[in-house]
Amino acid sequence: MPLELFTIPCLADNYAYVLHNAATGKTALVDAPEVEPIASFLGHRGFELDDILVTHHHHDHIDGVDALRAKSNSRVIGAEIDAHRLPALDLAVGDGDTFEVCGETCHVIFVPGHSSGHIAFHLPESGYLFSADSLMAFGCGRLFEGTSAEMWNSLKRLRALPPETVVCSGHEYTATNAKFALAIEPDHPAVKARADAVFAARERGEPTVPSILGDEVATNPYLRADDEALKSAIGMPLATDEEVFAEVRKRKDNF
Repeated sequence: MPLELFTIPCLADNYAYVLHNAATGKTALVDAPEVEPIASFLGHRGFELDDILVTHHHHDHIDGVDALRAKSNSRVIGAEIDAHRLPALDLAVGDGDTFEVCGETCHVIFVPGHSSGHIAFHLPESGYLFSADSLMAFGCGRLFEGTSAEMWNSLKRLRALPPETVVCSGHEYTATNAKFALAIEPDHPAVKARADAVFAARERGEPTVPSILGDEVATNPYLRADDEALKSAIGMPLATDEEVFAEVRKRKDNF
């Protein structure tokens, strides 16, 4: 049975994720934007944190780590390359490392682009990917520290995971991302259908994450920089995949 997954809204538009093994009682948190909503959820459920997994150093992903660790003496896990700007790590990890969380093997994937030390966590047994601000629903993160080439390579690695993978990203940006995807490919049937579903969900006040990787592969423009249809749609049929990715990211930044 897959681990139980709970999505916790935080701040204005962030998400944290709680994993729970009902058989063993083990509980983990991925990212900690703020303390109160996470602590409230854990208290209501009677969960105590064993592990806190950190994807990258931005304050809206780590501000609650130390306070939550103090409540339960949790093990904090994050990127060794970014240890100097993360909360103190009990386990420093890098690309290709594995460790156990809630009784399952977690794989570390280095995904620079949004930040130079960003990592993602993949739990293949449960089928969860915690991509934070690298791969996002209908989008990807801004390139604050990395290059287009780095982000494109990172996204290709995530794209290669099984299509049924549940993508747990860090923000509720999907409606804005959908509007941009429609702006560059207004006649793409799958993009239109998914955008309509996203807009309807937000009208109902429902979250649009997690998402399914197969849907991202079919509709997310940042995963489709090597798609001839997208290249033609943006007027770059002869460009390299990396050039197309860079152009799509630039257009979104100015959207």
